[in-house]
Amino acid sequence: MYTQIISSATSPTRKLLFAISLMLLTACQQVNNRETMQGSHAFINVKVASFNVSMEANNYIEEGDATQSINLALPRALASAEHQQIKNIAEIIQRVQPDILLLNEFDYLENTKIGINAFQNKYLSVSQQGHAPIYYPYIYLAPVNTGVKTPFQSANSRLTHYGFGKYPGQYGMVVLSKYPIENQQTRTFQQFLWQDMPDNLMPVDSVGNSWYSKAEKKHMRLSSKSHWDIPVNICNKQLNILASHPTPPVFDGDEDRNGRRNHDEIRFWKDYITANSESYHYDDQGKKGGIVESTSFVIVGDLNASAVEGSAHPNAMRQLLTHSRINDYPAPTSEGGALNKPDNPNAASHTASWGMRADYVIPSSELKVIDSGVFWPKADNEASRLVSSRSASSDHRLVWATLALKLKDKECNNDSLN
Repeated sequence: MYTQIISSATSPTRKLLFAISLMLLTACQQVNNRETMQGSHAFINVKVASFNVSMEANNYIEEGDATQSINLALPRALASAEHQQIKNIAEIIQRVQPDILLLNEFDYLENTKIGINAFQNKYLSVSQQGHAPIYYPYIYLAPVNTGVKTPFQSANSRLTHYGFGKYPGQYGMVVLSKYPIENQQTRTFQQFLWQDMPDNLMPVDSVGNSWYSKAEKKHMRLSSKSHWDIPVNICNKQLNILASHPTPPVFDGDEDRNGRRNHDEIRFWKDYITANSESYHYDDQGKKGGIVESTSFVIVGDLNASAVEGSAHPNAMRQLLTHSRINDYPAPTSEGGALNKPDNPNAASHTASWGMRADYVIPSSELKVIDSGVFWPKADNEASRLVSSRSASSDHRLVWATLALKLKDKECNNDSLN
């Protein structure tokens, strides 16, 4: 199940804000999305970003307040329009101005009016500290596996939930876009079974038997949240956003069930971009196969793994970053990250406060990367207040890349840009 929302104004004030947002959007796109001509081909610049925003309900339950429900904590914070952490997150997004943005750890709320639409209308569409509002006409969200109970609820079960989470939808995902999302072509892989991946790394015991029971193994899903393939129409050119948030490769035992799952969640994309109609992939609607070979794509998400450090399986990220269909551009960097761990040679490319590259924007090989970066200002920068702590915004940083997309037509005719 998924939803596409085109937000609309419901009051004179909202109409005014909506009109201002559209004017600012148009002005911004004239600068950032400028069409260029190279020979007989037209190109458009598209900024794609990924941001783990730590907007899950536990962050909004105030200690000692017995009146707050976990189900209403995030909606209340959004409705207030005054929560400082959310205002800071919105300001970061307004400063970077992505055209397409994946939010990780934004709780899944099926009622979009109290969820993602409230974030759009009360925070993103309102100037934060004088920065231009940003408006996304197209939104994609769908259920995730976190906090969803399995049929196995006995005390000795090893599979009580399909993914970490105290309630269904915790640590969810949402994609925001200035360009139309092709709903009818979107694919989700929430229910894909781990055992159906050939040569998978499902955990085994000391003698090589399955760590999960036979019955549990038949129910165990690969994705700890979900895997989404979201086609976006950019001036009649399709760009597929491949979004996910693999489990952290920690919080387990010698069986390494989370490390192995993280590896295979990332491997899913490696195989998906290699695949054809005969591959092992099947989506939640039963359609089989991977991505069409000629399709341009961007893999985005908090992948919870690094190719050079951390606790992940050593091949988890390497298998993806070295793939022939992946653009091997230099990792996005920041001055703040470099100074956060000055003795670490990889620090400039870190995207998490504890010191690791965890978040990614990975385009397909034919896409030219114009520019990239991680939003992590230096401590002496006024904007450093936005990333001073997890409570200020998140323990992750927004990472982005501006891509040159070759168009089919010499002019951009998307309605979203008019």
